[in-house]
Amino acid sequence: MEGTENQENSAAIPIIKERKRWLFFGLPFTFTKYKMDDKSLKLYKGFFTTTEDDILLFRIMDVSVKRTLLQKMAGLGTMIVISSDKTNPTLEIKNIKRIHAFKDALDERVEKERMRMRFKTGEYMGSGIDLDDDMTGE
Repeated sequence: MEGTENQENSAAIPIIKERKRWLFFGLPFTFTKYKMDDKSLKLYKGFFTTTEDDILLFRIMDVSVKRTLLQKMAGLGTMIVISSDKTNPTLEIKNIKRIHAFKDALDERVEKERMRMRFKTGEYMGSGIDLDDDMTGE
């Protein structure tokens, strides 16, 4: 995590920023940044032409962590975010410092946003039961 903001109001959730890193001597030489606030995970890509995209936190369905041997040696990891977002249904955020702290912060914010919106996972994924078959008697 590169830094936090909004520390003036201790009740406010801080904004967490992360930068995609190359593993070349651990230097952050990239033009992709990630920023997480209390409602979304934002992606900023590019240098000459920039693209900004976001994933609303309540749309995130699963978050997992993957670490190669080189990432472990450098203290980095890759977070894989599965969501219902049309633009980025599977997002890989590579080479994050303190990967487990970043994942825990994301999980916590996703849960808070779902609670705030009174959103249930079952509403999102469906029940898997086909009621039409029961009605037709087949």
